[in-house]
Amino acid sequence: MHAKKIEAGSIFPDLLAKSLDGEEVNISKPKGDADWQLVVVYRGKHCPMCTKYLNKLENYIQPLSDIGIDTAVVSADSKDQLTEHLNKLEVSFSLYYGLTIQQMQNLGLYISHPRSEKETDHPFAEPGLFVINSQGQVQVIDISNNPFVRPELETLVNGLTWIRNPDNNYPIRGTYK
Repeated sequence: MHAKKIEAGSIFPDLLAKSLDGEEVNISKPKGDADWQLVVVYRGKHCPMCTKYLNKLENYIQPLSDIGIDTAVVSADSKDQLTEHLNKLEVSFSLYYGLTIQQMQNLGLYISHPRSEKETDHPFAEPGLFVINSQGQVQVIDISNNPFVRPELETLVNGLTWIRNPDNNYPIRGTYK
């Protein structure tokens, strides 16, 4: 199987997902005063490592906002699964649901089948993280094929703080062809 991967520096596609109220939202665009967007894709409510990661992410939402980065978090879960998952989460940020297989493929994410119906009832994306700059370009990409490898959040936020500092003039990395 060959997966299409998003290239560093490319324009990030519009990514439509549903909010808890059922509204379709383009989560690739920042809200409020932010001019960059962080999109975090998680496996779903069945994943205890995702729950732990999202609860930890809560501690970095304000530091991200302070450097002009909005955050959107999404999975392939249904509305009911997301609602149930919220009982295990201690977060103030919005979560979105309904990521489709086509969207996962377009993002170059690894997709897994559930091991059993006890895990979940649908194929799901393995973890992915994308930072989209003010020009809509992919500044940072991190994808994994399992729940055990994800960016360490303190290192990520410190790095993004450094990248966002105009004195550093830091380019998008990984664009050699």
